[in-house]
Amino acid sequence: MTYYVKSEPGYEKVTYSRRVQQAARRLKKSRKRPTSVALDPAVIRRLRKAAEHRDVPYQVLMRRLIVEGLQKLERAG
Repeated sequence: MTYYVKSEPGYEKVTYSRRVQQAARRLKKSRKRPTSVALDPAVIRRLRKAAEHRDVPYQVLMRRLIVEGLQKLERAG
């Protein structure tokens, strides 16, 4: 598989098939939206430690905790 980097000379000449372009558009629509949350440094340390024990990035753990918390709230009514 060949990887192309936008900063490399010749990148502007790279063309993709219609199928690849359609898949890229679908993927772009399904991306998560960035957000910002101010957290206490101690909370971030705890998140990082918990994530390390689970062998996942701490932001993935944080996202998972938020989603699970929302699901619990929704079930509780």
